[in-house]
Amino acid sequence: MPGEISLVDLIDGYFTAYNSARLREICQLLSREVMREGVTVGLSLSGAMTPAGLGVGVLAPLIRHGFIDYIISTGANLYHDLHFGLGLDLFASSPFIDDIKLRQAGKIRIYDIVFDYDVLLGTDAFIRQVLRGEVFQKTMGTAEFHHHLGRYVREVELQLQLPHSCLLATAYEYGVPIYTSSPGDSSIGMNVAALALEGNRLALDPSLDVNETAAIAYYARESDGPGVEGKSAALILGGGSPKNFLLQTQPQIHEVLGLEERGHDYFIQVTDARPDTGGLSGATPNEAVSWGKVDPEELPNTVVCYTDSTIALPIIAAYVINQCPPRPLKRLYDRRGELLERLKAEYQGAQMRLSVPAVPTYPCGTRRY
Repeated sequence: MPGEISLVDLIDGYFTAYNSARLREICQLLSREVMREGVTVGLSLSGAMTPAGLGVGVLAPLIRHGFIDYIISTGANLYHDLHFGLGLDLFASSPFIDDIKLRQAGKIRIYDIVFDYDVLLGTDAFIRQVLRGEVFQKTMGTAEFHHHLGRYVREVELQLQLPHSCLLATAYEYGVPIYTSSPGDSSIGMNVAALALEGNRLALDPSLDVNETAAIAYYARESDGPGVEGKSAALILGGGSPKNFLLQTQPQIHEVLGLEERGHDYFIQVTDARPDTGGLSGATPNEAVSWGKVDPEELPNTVVCYTDSTIALPIIAAYVINQCPPRPLKRLYDRRGELLERLKAEYQGAQMRLSVPAVPTYPCGTRRY
């Protein structure tokens, strides 16, 4: 090995087997086929990624280069992302520090990241202040909710003259919709619930999220222009509920709505979950084919790397940004209403063509009343 070597040469020449080879395959597949015009890239995000600085340092730059078109994230990742947008401090520490002493000192620990309890209180105060605004006094999906939240935090970043922009603020600026599959399962959701006790009229509608993401996936295969074939890519960091929410767009289309669909064209996952426990986090692309989540003809375009996402993501991002020119922005946030109305029309047309028996017949040959 030479004394000096570029990241691209290191990956292409020395990531030769086992999970290093899978990571090389992900980098090469993304740079050669996925990160090109015409492919709609959905990212699912789980695990404590933003507290580690990967929202500001890695995901935001990928958005600015046009490499992420929509996101499904845990609420926790978005909550901790806000710390960076508000100029609050998180510190590198040790996983072996005494947690009793931390509690006594008013410190919070996420493995080897430590920050003051006041960081939580300050972030909560910002969320509650913002959510009392008139724009939030209605029922909405989480994409609209996060868009407005991103606008407010972007204003704070500009006032503080921060040298970076957090994930929520960047997504707002670049028209990338961010969905949360479990909006009540985070400190953001906890603050929404607290304000409801005050009479706040904000209500988050998960059905809007299900249908909007299905519409994005359904129309991903439309041509972006002459000679530009539309395709759909699922880029999965970790697993859990965000992974399922991203992949369930396909069963929603063909199983529930009754529209023709063949599954995502690309399935790329970084995970530390095993497949043999039966959990969704470790479920393989082959298994996803049986659900109609992945196009069976595209199995060669599926890769799973079993490693820590905090190792893989910076490497993947650096490789792709080095190898690929920026893509035109799709600004899917701005197209949500249009795509949803078109999906609604397709669904209503399919329902009119179906002949549904008034009383369902069950496999045993009996009828249930």
